Amino acid sequence: MSSNPPDADALAQRFRPLFQQIAEAAPQREHERRLAHDAIDALRQAGFGALRVPRAHGGLGGTPEQLFDLLIELAEADSNLPQALRAHFGFVERLQAEIDAERRVPWLRRVADGALFGNATTEAGDGTLGRLQTRLFRENGRWLLEGEKFYSTGTLYADWVSVTAQREGNEPGAYRTLAVVRTDSAGVERLDDWRGFGQRLTASGTTRLHRVEVPEENILEFPAREATSLPAVFQLFHVATLAGIARAIVRDATAFVQGRKRVFSHGSGTAPREDPLVQQVIGQLEATAYLARLVVQDVARALGDIDRLRQAGQPVPEAALVDVEVRATKAQVVTTDAVLQAATRLFDVGGATALQEDRRLDRHWRNARTLASHNPVIYKARVLGDHTLNASRPTFYWAVGTAA
Repeated sequence: MSSNPPDADALAQRFRPLFQQIAEAAPQREHERRLAHDAIDALRQAGFGALRVPRAHGGLGGTPEQLFDLLIELAEADSNLPQALRAHFGFVERLQAEIDAERRVPWLRRVADGALFGNATTEAGDGTLGRLQTRLFRENGRWLLEGEKFYSTGTLYADWVSVTAQREGNEPGAYRTLAVVRTDSAGVERLDDWRGFGQRLTASGTTRLHRVEVPEENILEFPAREATSLPAVFQLFHVATLAGIARAIVRDATAFVQGRKRVFSHGSGTAPREDPLVQQVIGQLEATAYLARLVVQDVARALGDIDRLRQAGQPVPEAALVDVEVRATKAQVVTTDAVLQAATRLFDVGGATALQEDRRLDRHWRNARTLASHNPVIYKARVLGDHTLNASRPTFYWAVGTAA
């Protein structure tokens, strides 16, 4: 039996003042490329990382719906932060969805105590598609971890890092193996070498692992070929972040227009806020933000239904897992294009003044474009089209590499 979830208004009162503080510092922090350690620590101290941990284990007991509603608000404040925490919340969801109850409890309690978890999953270079070069091997009775990862989002902020590896003795591709190690362990090196033009504060750089000792109890495994809700969770983080960017676009465009007095001689109003063409642009931006939020909430409800089945000890039908994966794919396809268009249309509300660097309005397009590139939308649209035309099973876990 699960306890009742926390009151949504109480959660809003707990976190919104903090989100406001984060928003006030976000433009300058991004302009200086100053990693958001202060903001992450404030979220940690407020218990945000324990939002999805059940109350029985010391967490807040929030629902998937509540998590993603708050993530949209956090992304509006600073779109780097939901992505930086994506691996952390993904780890918490994985514990509850794919790890045996007795093994998950100690990790959930660490999260409730304030621990944050990072990611070391993707490998750069020309490794064979579907095969990991990072190895977990046995030597003198100890498990040791060796390899190098890139796109280690959030790991510079984290206390622990969850590393995907090929475990000695396992058939490649049959299981996903996670070696969970402290980021201050001997042999762990974290580099701040992410150089993308957007999402620059997500700490998505290199993690090097040299003969890192991994206790047996820190090795978690789950089947790699079964249907699961986890890919939808991870994808919805990006969509929720895009939805937050859409809200930030409305906020910044509105503030820009309301404070502006200069008009064009060939314009249609005595002040920009009275110009019907400018009003139209603001209306289009507002509608995009509304659509993006509705899409996120729809997928979050489906994830919430699955979560409630698990909490009640009931099996989750594969049809429900397929449905939520398809919904998340639809959400990605429609939201990506809409928010990228909004981030460009934003500049139609003013002239060259909107381009001034101190306004930093360009960050919305750069960040949205970067999010859209993590899981290229053209491939997800193709998967969706194949499913619609041919009733094909969606791809739950996918990989990047050089074809064998």
